[in-house]
Formats: sequence, C-alpha cells, structure tokens
Amino acid sequence: MKSSPFEASVTPESATRRPILIIGGVAGGASAAARLRRLDEFVPILIIERGPDVSFANCGLPYYVGGEIEQRDQLAVQTPASLKALLNLEVRVRTEAVAIDRSRKIVRVRDLESGEESLLPYEKLILTPGASPVVPPIPGIDHSSIFTLRNLQDMDRIVSKAVDAQHALVVGAGFIGLEMAEQLHHIGKKVTVVELQDQVLPQLDSDMALPVLKALRSRGIEVYLSDGVNRFESNGNQVSAILQSGIRVETDMVLLSIGVRPENQLANTASLELGERGHIRVNPFMQTSDPDIYAAGDVVEARCAISGQPSNVPLGGPANRQGRIIADHIHNPSTALPYPGSIGTAIVRVFAVAAGITGLNEKRLNELDRKLPVLTVCSYGKMSYFAARILQQHDFQVRSFAGGTERF
Repeated sequence: MKSSPFEASVTPESATRRPILIIGGVAGGASAAARLRRLDEFVPILIIERGPDVSFANCGLPYYVGGEIEQRDQLAVQTPASLKALLNLEVRVRTEAVAIDRSRKIVRVRDLESGEESLLPYEKLILTPGASPVVPPIPGIDHSSIFTLRNLQDMDRIVSKAVDAQHALVVGAGFIGLEMAEQLHHIGKKVTVVELQDQVLPQLDSDMALPVLKALRSRGIEVYLSDGVNRFESNGNQVSAILQSGIRVETDMVLLSIGVRPENQLANTASLELGERGHIRVNPFMQTSDPDIYAAGDVVEARCAISGQPSNVPLGGPANRQGRIIADHIHNPSTALPYPGSIGTAIVRVFAVAAGITGLNEKRLNELDRKLPVLTVCSYGKMSYFAARILQQHDFQVRSFAGGTERF
C-alpha cells in the first residue's frame, strides 16, 4: 500500500491543533474528510464511526443479496487503514459518540468493544450519523427472521437467512423495498410485497408507478396495496404476518423497508435546533444552530431547491455534496459557496422497467398550489432504426412511422 503523500509534511505544530471531528464515516462524513484533506494537508481530522465499516457503498447492498455484485469487498470502498494511508485520516470504528459539551468543545465517546469512555476535543464538529430504518412498535416485530437493511452486517444476516428461505415478505414498496423484491426473486425466492399506500413507489405519481406494478406481478410477485402489517406471529421456523385486511402471509423471512428516521439523539441532547420531523436544521453552509457544529446527509433538514421549503432527501448525492460544502466553509468561509438546495433525483430498476424521479411530482406540486402543465411522452428507449431490428429478431411484425417504431 502506498505511503501517505502527507506523512512527510506533517509538522509539530499540526500535532497541537484541535482536530476536525467527524461523527459518521459513510457518505457525508467521508466526503467532508476527503475534501478537507485536499484543502489542508496539515489539519488533523478524526472520524468516529459506530459501526465496523466506513465509506461503504450502501446503494449496492440489495445487489449483493441477489448476486449481481459477486464480491463483498466491492462494497467496501475504503477501510480505516486505506484512509490513513491515502489521506492521513484517523478513523476509529466501533466507537460511539455519547454526548457533546458545546461550551468546552468536547465529545464524549465510548469504545463499543471495551466499554471505555474518553473525551475528544474538536475545533469544528461535523455530524453525519445518517438515519436508521423505521421499525414500528407492532406485536412480534422482534422476531429473529425480521430484518432491516442499513449496513454490511444487515446484508450479511439477510444473505445467511436467504440460503434456506423459500419465501420472503417485503414490507414497503419504495425504492429499497422493490430492489430487494427484485433481487430476492433473482435468487429463486417467492416474494410478497405489502404497501400501505395505494400504489408502489409512492414517490412517483400513480400513473407513472403502474408499469412497475405490472412488472412485479408479471414475474409472479404478489403485491398487496392499501394494506399494512397488523402483527407478526411466530410459526415454528416461519413468521406469520397478519395484515390489516385480515390476510395472513406465511413467510420464512421479512424485510422491513418502510422509511427512515434521523439519528438525531446526539444533536437533540446537545440542544441543537431540530425541524418539525426531527432533522437537524442547518443554514446554507450546513452550520447548525451552533456555528462550530456542522451537519450533513440523512440527518439534516436542508432546503428544497424547487419549493424553497425545508426538506430532507435521504440520498447519497446530496450527502456527498453537503460534505464537500462543509469542508469548503471550514477551510475558507469567505470563498465557500452555499448549498443550492436538494432536488431529489432517484432511479430504480424493477426487472425490465426503470422508474425515476427528479424534483417534485404532480401530486406534491398540487399540494403546494403550483399548477403546471403535465406532458406525458410515450416513446421507446432506443432510436427507431435500432428498435426495429430488435423487434424483428424477436419475430414481431414491425411498421415504421415518423418519429418511432410501432409493433403489433
């Protein structure tokens, strides 16, 4: 492994500086740390991560479950050792931040292996703890065959359980829920999806989500809409999910994918200002109500670039950009650019259908009383001359016309 390009330039003076302390080492935290190091090769940077991994590709977790990503280490983008060697970052995993003393600029942390606690000073503090999956307080929710998916360890447990499972129940038909439904189907599992809303992918308008629903059902995936789980019951090695409608689903494993909530406990106990839904409020430079404490990622309430209203977009893209903005502002506030706001671009593949969204959908715009024209474009994903060749290869009759290709 290459030696750090910064090791030779570390000075005795830099050793006496209080570090930039980062709580959370995945998207926003890792991006802030990397950008800070590029801007300042001397500043001490310390990352605290409660889990055992940093900078892993959480968007790829479902695809390892389904075997499309074959090697687990493909998801581990960096390790504490590689970050030390490449960027001279100190990283402490399995370390939990317990409390913030804002007046003394100190964070109390606990080593989760030994249980020992210590105090870490900071010059600036960056909070990027992310969000945790919602686990509703319904009877039987603590069954050992009920899973959530947030990190590599959750993924490992799901993969282990799926080896012998014949059937899987996915609760929630959002992006991650549908990715998991597709991937579990890929490895030969019978899959049932339950969604409380009256459509899959509630982030989309209902007419746009209809092709996704058809794709699921065409593969034999059972989908219950406008229904939720009332309780879980243990049934030997299986789990019985009793839905609000009274339907009983017998399954070997359950994946909960019904949303996330911000990991705001540290900020809350430090009396940082929170939004109505518990996210940390920040200004355009991602500073919290304490100017020496910044926050980024799933835990923050940023501004929607379209409506101008406070919003939370729990995606990697905004988190990475926010982390870089924090680094720029810490390094030189006079030249740093503000965060322009989140748009919320996301896409999911469900078998042969790709569905995506950027900005606000028609339903949300109507709620904001922003009436805009709606245009629906029906077209193929390939140019007509290319599509025609593909259709002919599959024994379709083809008639070409101006602007596209028609099959019948």
